Amino acid sequence: MSQTRTSPPSADERPPSTTRNVLVVVALVWTVQLVSLVAALSGIAQADIAIHFRTTEIAWFTLMTLLTGTFFLPFVVKAAAIFGKKRVLLVATGLGFAGDLLAAVATDYRTLLIGRGIAGIYAATAPLAYAITRDVFPRRWVGLASGILAGGVGLVAFGGPFLSGWLLDDYGFRGVLWFMAISTAVSFLLVAVFVPESPIRAAAGRMDWVGGLLLGGGVTAVVYAVGQGSHWGWGSGRFVGWVVGAAIALVVFVLVERRVAEPLFPLSMTRRRPVWTVLLATSIAAGSLSAVGVVLQLLILMPNIPTISEGLGWSGTHNAIVTSPISAMIIVGAVGTGLLARRVDARLLLATGSALTAIGYGIGTHLHHNAPQIIEMGVIAGLGTGIVVAVVPIMIIEVVSPEEQALANGVQTLGQGVAQIVVSQLAFVVMAQHGAVLKGTQFYLDKGFTNGLWLVVGCVTAGALLVALIPRSKRLDEAEVGQAA
Repeated sequence: MSQTRTSPPSADERPPSTTRNVLVVVALVWTVQLVSLVAALSGIAQADIAIHFRTTEIAWFTLMTLLTGTFFLPFVVKAAAIFGKKRVLLVATGLGFAGDLLAAVATDYRTLLIGRGIAGIYAATAPLAYAITRDVFPRRWVGLASGILAGGVGLVAFGGPFLSGWLLDDYGFRGVLWFMAISTAVSFLLVAVFVPESPIRAAAGRMDWVGGLLLGGGVTAVVYAVGQGSHWGWGSGRFVGWVVGAAIALVVFVLVERRVAEPLFPLSMTRRRPVWTVLLATSIAAGSLSAVGVVLQLLILMPNIPTISEGLGWSGTHNAIVTSPISAMIIVGAVGTGLLARRVDARLLLATGSALTAIGYGIGTHLHHNAPQIIEMGVIAGLGTGIVVAVVPIMIIEVVSPEEQALANGVQTLGQGVAQIVVSQLAFVVMAQHGAVLKGTQFYLDKGFTNGLWLVVGCVTAGALLVALIPRSKRLDEAEVGQAA
């Protein structure tokens, strides 16, 4: 899809203002990292929410947000190219706030899920924030601003658990939900006041509604079928019917994208081997790591009830203290990867990070019953997680042109979201096989937590093995030179 520059002029064409650029960076960092922070807050609140609402369907508290974010991502990216990135960013943030507000005041679990589903639209804002960074900053600021946006994950990794623990211990899960709503409102105000509209627009554009509905419908059907498989029976006609229906929708989506003039995701890009192999490996590896929080947070925060629940029963604050070394290792891994990426093959970094997480959580399958064991497991896995998180955007830069980066980031975010949803849903299913229901709440035994960790280990290992499919590409420094030429 061709792009054209519209008024106002770009940042390169205006007198530079350091203060203005700093304020824009702050606004975009808040926007990007709020997605990660909300995910952390959701994970730590889910145990209390399950007990309060007496539900066996706590999986959907997290999955509703992931599902709607994944469903709307293609529409948001396409709309941003047509109508303007800031405008669409504000609309998505406004809807996210409305959903957060509904969830915060919900008095029943169904209303809470509806609110979290609407709030999930906010998850589609991260790719737009990165794209705005490339469009509005002077060239000398782009690399720095992008690095700050990505590096903010360290602050979330380290500070998020302490914030979550304080909110949960002092104000309960309602305090967590209200903090989400207030934070999203702040994001809206920061973007509205400080972030300029991108001067890059599509020369002409039409929304591919059919393609988007087919893609979203197919993904939704797969996730719903996996979530209900244990109730329906994995070999039942109902389960098979949903899976077959999802497969048909996704096949038709590919056929439609080949024919429409302006597809959501041009297949010409994703057919190139360096691109599709990077998207596949990073989506599975990073998506699986995102799903591990489902297992760990329930293991740590669920109560210990003999024969019913074998969680550790820690408070939110105790959880933050014990897991702080893990968060520190995530930061170390991310920073180290940024330094090594100019000299080391990114494929090796992704494989190393995935292997470390598999080893760490592999140890944790048997050693996860006290603080020293959690730290031992997490320090190894945390280092690997930091490497994987940091290397994903680097690998995208290496295999696509500057004009394709926004689209490629959107495709990778979509793929990672799908992987996270499926692995998370499977984790709940696996854990529930060894658990019990008490007063309407699903609890889990130690065998369930063990099997949930084994699931993550297997999926992360699959991501590491897929690195072998990726052909050699330019290193980050070579790719940057090519883009600047």
